[in-house]
Amino acid sequence: MKSERPLSPHLQVYKWQLSSLLSITHRLTSIINLTGITFFALWICMLFLGENIFSYYEIFAKTFIGKFIFIGFSWSFSYHLLNGIRHMFWDIGYGYDLKVANLSGIIVLILSFILTFLAWVI
Repeated sequence: MKSERPLSPHLQVYKWQLSSLLSITHRLTSIINLTGITFFALWICMLFLGENIFSYYEIFAKTFIGKFIFIGFSWSFSYHLLNGIRHMFWDIGYGYDLKVANLSGIIVLILSFILTFLAWVI
């Protein structure tokens, strides 16, 4: 006998929520952070290889794409840090209420942009 129902929720029946979007974003920022740490390690290696090699990095860092990538890495680290703190509160049993979870998620998003802005302005 074949059932007409899907085996698991999928995009046609699943309604997106803030918590699911923030969870996916947290996982994506961990991948982006790994890439950022790799770029940071390459930057350090370029320092040891001499001025000529390092000048390529400086040229890239001054372009629009370079600045966009570095600001994106900064936001990714900020978001991941703040959302990690939010998760620590969940680990000790606070913030499970739906209203509190949604509010803390919005606060994490806003503060991550503010922290990134402050890091680049200061």
